[in-house]
Amino acid sequence: MTTQTTDIPPAQGSEKRSWLREHSELGVCALLLALGVLVLTDALTMDVDIAQRGPVGPKTVPVVVGAGLLVIAALLAVDVLRGGRGQAETGEDVDLSEPADWRTVLLLAGVFLGAAVLIEPLGFPIAGALLFWGAAFALGSRRIDRDPLIAAGLSLVTYTVFNNLLGVPLPGGPLMGVL
Repeated sequence: MTTQTTDIPPAQGSEKRSWLREHSELGVCALLLALGVLVLTDALTMDVDIAQRGPVGPKTVPVVVGAGLLVIAALLAVDVLRGGRGQAETGEDVDLSEPADWRTVLLLAGVFLGAAVLIEPLGFPIAGALLFWGAAFALGSRRIDRDPLIAAGLSLVTYTVFNNLLGVPLPGGPLMGVL
């Protein structure tokens, strides 16, 4: 008795998924391309008549950054399509077989969103302290006696450096008269 084997070609959908999985870095290329187009569009449509003081104005850096993002996206796409692959994570403290820690990611996202909402009514020193303390908590620090003090000090130093030394005005909130 002889058995006849037939070669059944793989389904076209699975072939497509396999190609996409092998070239997943193209997603990063698409993200860089979109970001570059956004930065360039924003920079080129910016109204700078008031701030223009010479040949190098407020448009220069965003145009250079946007063009750089487009060039990097194109070079990375060419590399990926030629068979280049990203290097696998080699960190000794990273176990790639473990799933992502979504609790930490969501806590950090909530802390950043909360700081963005609170910075205008409370000012940078308070919102920044809450941001630093919340980030430390989300990342695992449970030192309630030390973390708030470090967060407040770091926030005040950051506020002072940006507001007083660099001349970048940050909202002071209720502490405006005190600082």
